[in-house]
Amino acid sequence: MEKQDVLDSQTQRTKGVDALNSNIEAAKALAQILKTTLGPLGMDKMLIDSTGESIITNDGVKILKEMDIEHPGAQLLVEVARTQEQEIGDGTTSAVILAGELLQGAQELLNKGIHPTIISKTFKETSKQCLELLDSLGQKVTPTQEKVIKDIASTAMTGKLAESSKDHLSSLLFSCINEFEETSSIEKSSISTIKATGGSIPQSSLVKGIILDKKRAHPNMPSNIKNSGVLLVDFPLEVQELENQANISINSAKDYEEFMAAEQQYLQELAQKIIESGAKVVISQKGIDDSLAYFLAKQGILAVRRTKKSDIEKLSKALHAPIISSSEDISKDAIKTCGKTHCKTIGNEEYIFVEDCPNPQSMSILLRASTKQTVDELERAVEDAFGVLRAVLTSNKIVPGGGATEIELYKKALEYAKTLPGKEQLIAQTFAQSLLSIPNTLCENAGLEKIDTIATLISMHEKGQNKAGLNSEEGIVKNTFEYAIIEPLNLKTQAINSATETAIMMLRIDDIIAAKKLNEQENNE
Repeated sequence: MEKQDVLDSQTQRTKGVDALNSNIEAAKALAQILKTTLGPLGMDKMLIDSTGESIITNDGVKILKEMDIEHPGAQLLVEVARTQEQEIGDGTTSAVILAGELLQGAQELLNKGIHPTIISKTFKETSKQCLELLDSLGQKVTPTQEKVIKDIASTAMTGKLAESSKDHLSSLLFSCINEFEETSSIEKSSISTIKATGGSIPQSSLVKGIILDKKRAHPNMPSNIKNSGVLLVDFPLEVQELENQANISINSAKDYEEFMAAEQQYLQELAQKIIESGAKVVISQKGIDDSLAYFLAKQGILAVRRTKKSDIEKLSKALHAPIISSSEDISKDAIKTCGKTHCKTIGNEEYIFVEDCPNPQSMSILLRASTKQTVDELERAVEDAFGVLRAVLTSNKIVPGGGATEIELYKKALEYAKTLPGKEQLIAQTFAQSLLSIPNTLCENAGLEKIDTIATLISMHEKGQNKAGLNSEEGIVKNTFEYAIIEPLNLKTQAINSATETAIMMLRIDDIIAAKKLNEQENNE
């Protein structure tokens, strides 16, 4: 009986080894693009969109987000970078390079006739052995260890445009995290970065509160209030609009005057309620009527309208203040005090600073730079560094950078390989070689001779110098900790986990079929 094809004749399909090779080649190509950006001497990429606007960066996840990537195999590596960014905030390039190297090694094993299932199983077991060693390599760290914390932040910013001012920025971040009562539970949203062009990077500063990219609701409002009681509201401070289809019948000029008088009466009563609450600063997520703004200005109250929801929430955390949803809730209990609220013009923009908040759980860093491109890259560098510090405070452990950790893991993987029979031994050795992709790439990007450098480092580790790694200026160093080359333990853990899982996922794909749009299918169901 003749075999029937169940798929439409127009359906695109790639099977078996061809499917595997297609995915692996795409992933390898993407990893190759990012390779040159790794390390302190990594190169930048210029990304140009359809309008001609350009972005210059060496931030791995930013590059991948901006690139137009269509191949499904390459998109899996994009997910590796996104996961690394979400969980840690840095190490995206390392994770992608490691995944690409694992897949290249897997491809060579496949060409030798080894089944993908055996490769996947051994990769997973070898990864497990490496992660166990990795945990034992970690050294304890606390948020009060100023030099260590600054060194970690500096390492995250090395190789970026922020590098020239990394000491100043690291100091800001150290001060920032030590303002929090519970450093182990600091959230990504706990710090805001406000960008202002004009000035220089050393003028960047930490604000123990929130900076609003907003103007006062009325020009006669005060621009500087000390010990200011702040009221946060998320309802309109204006006359409520009528519901849809609602009409008001006004038959005479007297009716109109009475209607307008009623509106003014409502606004005056609302203003009086705010005044009696003791608020000196009113920040609203919604609109503020011009008449109400005028009443408040006469009483020396500063008001801000149409504040972003995220900023209102950060202010709530900074001030430990409730967000009021009704005029009935306006009271003295809703008012929380900060040291000062003041307006400041930077460049051509006005900003409102709500600062000196007691025990703030949300703070801001004002970033200054001469150009938009520089301040954008500065923001990415600071956010990466903050993400790394959050990761350190979560695990409370650090490991040596500069490729030192990967070489120690390479040793462990080779030792584990010796305990395995036949094919599995070869696979574990391939996994070990993949780990050298990080120090290899650091060598290449620093202009160092790769073969001799890596051989020397391996020899040093075999002699017990497990912190020996690379410094872009010194070359090989015995102890990367002494040169402030430090990384969080869970950055390495996440990178190895993500890279290994992605490689295994790709090895399990033996058929690529152009499917219907999943959303259409779900809607039909």
